[in-house]
Amino acid sequence: MQRTCAPCAVLLCITCDNHVMFFTKSTLVKDLVKEGSVEKLKKCFGTRMEFGTAGLRAPMGPGTSCMNDLTIIQTTQGFCCYLEHCFSDLQDRGVVIGFDARAHTASGGSSKRFATLAAAVFISRGVPVYLFSDITPTPFVPFTIVHLGLCAGIMVTASHNPKEDNGYKVYWENGAQIIPPHDKGISTTIEENLEPWPQSWDADGAIQSPLLKDPYQDAHKAYFAAIQKHCLHRDVNKKSEVKIVHTSVHGVGHSFVQAAFEAFDLHPPFAVQEQKDPDPEFPTVKYPNPEEGEGVLTLSFALADKEGAAIILANDPDADRLAVAEKQKGGQWTVFSGNELGALLGWWMFQCWKQNGEGDPKDVYMLASTVSSKILRAIALKEGFHFEETLTGFKWMGNRAKDLLEQGKKVLFAFEEAIGYMCSPAVLDKDGVSAAAIVGEMTSYLSTKKITLSQQLKAIYEEYGYHITKNSYFICHDQDTIHRLFERLRNYTGPSTYPTECGGVVVLAVRDLTTGYDSTQPDKKAILPTSKSSQMITFTFANGGVATMRTSGTEPKIKYYTELCAAPGNSDVTHLKAELDNLVDAIIEDFFQPKKNNLQPRSDF
Repeated sequence: MQRTCAPCAVLLCITCDNHVMFFTKSTLVKDLVKEGSVEKLKKCFGTRMEFGTAGLRAPMGPGTSCMNDLTIIQTTQGFCCYLEHCFSDLQDRGVVIGFDARAHTASGGSSKRFATLAAAVFISRGVPVYLFSDITPTPFVPFTIVHLGLCAGIMVTASHNPKEDNGYKVYWENGAQIIPPHDKGISTTIEENLEPWPQSWDADGAIQSPLLKDPYQDAHKAYFAAIQKHCLHRDVNKKSEVKIVHTSVHGVGHSFVQAAFEAFDLHPPFAVQEQKDPDPEFPTVKYPNPEEGEGVLTLSFALADKEGAAIILANDPDADRLAVAEKQKGGQWTVFSGNELGALLGWWMFQCWKQNGEGDPKDVYMLASTVSSKILRAIALKEGFHFEETLTGFKWMGNRAKDLLEQGKKVLFAFEEAIGYMCSPAVLDKDGVSAAAIVGEMTSYLSTKKITLSQQLKAIYEEYGYHITKNSYFICHDQDTIHRLFERLRNYTGPSTYPTECGGVVVLAVRDLTTGYDSTQPDKKAILPTSKSSQMITFTFANGGVATMRTSGTEPKIKYYTELCAAPGNSDVTHLKAELDNLVDAIIEDFFQPKKNNLQPRSDF
């Protein structure tokens, strides 16, 4: 039903009296009504969160557009009904649910509370629930699905988003994030099950149910046994004198990375004490995202200087991403980009595979998202293994990896430029815990050769060709502006015409994964899946440059990813960087038009 909030004439999209009671009990709602905060109330109640392949992500608070007890129950009821339709053995196999340390005092919401309510919904339908008894990294949920043979999994986390946010991430029985058509199916069943079931609120009863199980110890033991298969230099690790600093950025990663280092017989990394323990306020950083670079690593730099450490590892709060920094001879720090670390890890995983002598490289695959560096393609061409590109997001790489594994192929590595790495097929998603241990081993091995990570990265580029990248974003909260910006590019000099040059550089090819157009294909139809719900256009230039513009699925950003791919032997890095800088400047001025569109650059955010 729909009701109007009389004091401020706001239309509330509510489905039953119980929902009205739930929201009007909220102190936050009462305060907003009392203050006459019409716009804030509209923002809370005017729309419903949309469930997609990324699940849900939104601020914690009251209303249908926010993460709260009611919207978690509604979402889980829909998900449960969808699973009942898909799996006749759901009540035999069950689901797993994990959570991070996020909490929102003002609304009373927290990841643990939401995870427990989700468990209550499933248990009310007789479905076994493996609910982690404590905070856990996101990768442990997909790992547990496969390890225990479950139907699905839920991770309650907002990853590296601002502290007010939370999220609801869904995995399928194959251990990968959901992809279409599951997202639409789940979304439909959510809409059909908005009325809370009688036992959905009974979190206390769920905790006492025999259907509730705790997978923590079993999953912990099995996970670290699985990743040890990728430890090939145990003797080197034991003797290593490399000093490493680790920060979990107030998230869940500390104890798990310590355990991963122990599993590899690496000396434990120095922990940044101020950021070691989970804290939902993230008090020492503006944004808890190590992808932002030096601003998040200030305390890590200080500890590394104090302890004489040359390497810093940083996880995001749910420990599925990893950033790495290295101290240079002059004392300055280099924070590797996601693409640079992807090059290092891809090279390392292939070297380890060769050392093991595990068969024909024609059966070996590496994957990367379409907006990530093409360096793996260059390595694959020379070394004889396969490289495949997928749409942006590990949901695509995880599912493709599963397909390849089922065909008997070897998937060594997958990565995305947003510091996400899959170094083990035991987890078909990005995993910052295993990646941390593998970087530790790679660093220790290279140190025995007196080679730094920076030197090895240069050697990779010298052998396979320099791949210079430059990525950033603009903030834009206005969907109409975003739509106009991209439609202008699709109708540049007339209907259905794209730019033919930018900054004097000829555009050789255009791929639009919003409309499904690809100028390189005989039928002009894109091979990769398309989606009209998000914007994404890729331009390939005559100078070896590639640029992709896309919207973010979880943040108000228009992102751009640019790369200049040089042939092996072209090692004039200064010239290559200048050429890419000029191209990026032209793309910003001609394609984004930030002044005209009132776009806020990253540096001002």
